[in-house]
Amino acid sequence: MNTFLSTLREQLGGFGATYRRELGAYFATPMAYVFLAVFLLALGVFTWEAGRFFDTGSADLSPFFVWHPWLYMIFLPALAMRLWADERSAGTDELLLSLPLGMPGLVLGKLCAAWTVAGVGLLLTFPMWITVNYLGQPDNAAILLTYVVSFLMAGAYLSIGSAISALTGSQVTAFVISVLIAFAFTAAGWPLVLSTVKSLFGARTADLVAEFSFLTQFQGAQRGVLELRAVVFFLGFTGFWAILNGLWASRQRLG
Repeated sequence: MNTFLSTLREQLGGFGATYRRELGAYFATPMAYVFLAVFLLALGVFTWEAGRFFDTGSADLSPFFVWHPWLYMIFLPALAMRLWADERSAGTDELLLSLPLGMPGLVLGKLCAAWTVAGVGLLLTFPMWITVNYLGQPDNAAILLTYVVSFLMAGAYLSIGSAISALTGSQVTAFVISVLIAFAFTAAGWPLVLSTVKSLFGARTADLVAEFSFLTQFQGAQRGVLELRAVVFFLGFTGFWAILNGLWASRQRLG
């Protein structure tokens, strides 16, 4: 047991320093502020205009949450694309990977820093929650649940961007590939896609494809229902891509 704890401590030893370094890097440049401003603007436009919030006749945040997967698909790869590619372009990757730090600590430190910025973006949407309470009596427990699951889903999108950033070493390439992968996992639950898969391969295949979609996994939370499978899916998905992230980053260390 002591050996296991010692190994775990060694592997995660660089987490705190990496997290603080990456979080500071976000806010030391305009990137975090631009991301937050554009992200909040886009959420507002899609909620109030495209979602026709005031035409729904009900005081809830359904028109707000329905756009989360689609906006995350674009914005979160942009937030994560610099995590590893920036090290290579700045020439600090060799120094970073030569330090006696565990790869899990480096991967999680970078990922959690981006996740924190995304979480700040969600927190800044709090006025929308206040607005629906002013207009009516929404189910606040259901809204809180949806926020939590949305935050977990954000981590899944970020894990794709971080892993691809480590694989390609180019911010632009990482962004494009990450958006394509994120689109695949998002659109897999789109009715148009599912109906096409069903007509070509049958209902069972369509159901299997839907299970891997962020849209499908997020639907329960949007209804105010806590589904354990969704929590496991998003955490497991994030963990899977974090492992790939570590493997791809380790190639540079071994090289």
